[in-house]
Amino acid sequence: MASKRVLLLCGDFMEDYEAMVPFQALQAFGVAVDAVCPGKKAGDVCRTAVHVLSGAQTYTETVGHNFALNATFDELDAASYDGLLLPGGRAPEYLAHIPGVVELVTKFVSLGKQIASICHGQLILAAAAGVVKGRKCTAFPAVKPVLVAAGAHWVEPDTMAATVVDGNLITAATYDGHPELISHFVKALGGTINGSDRRILFICGDYMEDYEVKVPFQSLQALGCHVDAVCPSKKAGDTCPTAIHDFEGDQTYSEKPGHPFSLTASFDDVDPSSYDALVIPGGRAPEYLALNESVIALVKHFFETKKPVASICHGQQILSAAGVLKGRKCTAYPAVKLNVVLSGATWLEPDPISRCFTDGNLVTGAAWPGHPEFISQLIALLGIQVSF
Repeated sequence: MASKRVLLLCGDFMEDYEAMVPFQALQAFGVAVDAVCPGKKAGDVCRTAVHVLSGAQTYTETVGHNFALNATFDELDAASYDGLLLPGGRAPEYLAHIPGVVELVTKFVSLGKQIASICHGQLILAAAAGVVKGRKCTAFPAVKPVLVAAGAHWVEPDTMAATVVDGNLITAATYDGHPELISHFVKALGGTINGSDRRILFICGDYMEDYEVKVPFQSLQALGCHVDAVCPSKKAGDTCPTAIHDFEGDQTYSEKPGHPFSLTASFDDVDPSSYDALVIPGGRAPEYLALNESVIALVKHFFETKKPVASICHGQQILSAAGVLKGRKCTAYPAVKLNVVLSGATWLEPDPISRCFTDGNLVTGAAWPGHPEFISQLIALLGIQVSF
């Protein structure tokens, strides 16, 4: 049983990343996370929004994943939690006007619990009388007037990754600040991180799944790992478009446009020997990356040197093409079973879809709901420990 428990306060059209990244990262690190929304119960979903700064005077918005709640708002006991997480997006605009939400936040503060809030989430803090008065905090810049009016000491974000810590209050400007925000929150909860001096490489491609790159990428950064993302024919600073794959009642997943993902290194300059592990996200990218001989050579290097490799969903199409699965036990998204079996691997049924497996240096998962297990199993192979 997890020794620490935190609450994630959700609402319709909260920012997609700002809900799921901390939700799954903390679970991967051994923290129990309950996600609730006023007027909804465990098993219900919240719609999410994809917010992107793309050169206009403010962010753009498209519809994101559906986020499943795992607890019921009306059954909460603030005293049973160690911390509170407030995602941004548009949800805080209306959540800040719900008395039960304001009362809940006030209760967490009065009990001295740890609080982490991001982007527009600080609107809820401002609505709770006295919570931010005299406190240093940052937020998405448009939230500044409300925080100042509530008596906060505004800290201008020099970048959209800016994070500010003032006692038990941690605030960040946008999801770019997740690694620092989550790292501070883990430590505020009494956590210690050991063995994180690792270098991890992600093989990316256009229309990889949005969550399947961002959640593990920022989770590993939050631990203190050096993480690089590369894509064939692209260089550091370029972006890859991503795809949102979701389960919405059809016979297969639906697809919507996701966030653009920024690469941190140039594919042609990568020295695989300088990395300790490889991560392969799913989505549609693996279909064409599996045809790239340079990608195949890169994958083979990690297997030949017996370094950890973690692949999820359709990522196993690349492993199959590389001929590295023969004699292995692994899973994947069920539609990829044919690739896995024909490559000589033993198929492990992902039941439930969040199930992940480790076989030697190989971690495989079926889809993004399995990220907590997927990340946890990878960091175990890397010798990284998070303890509370």
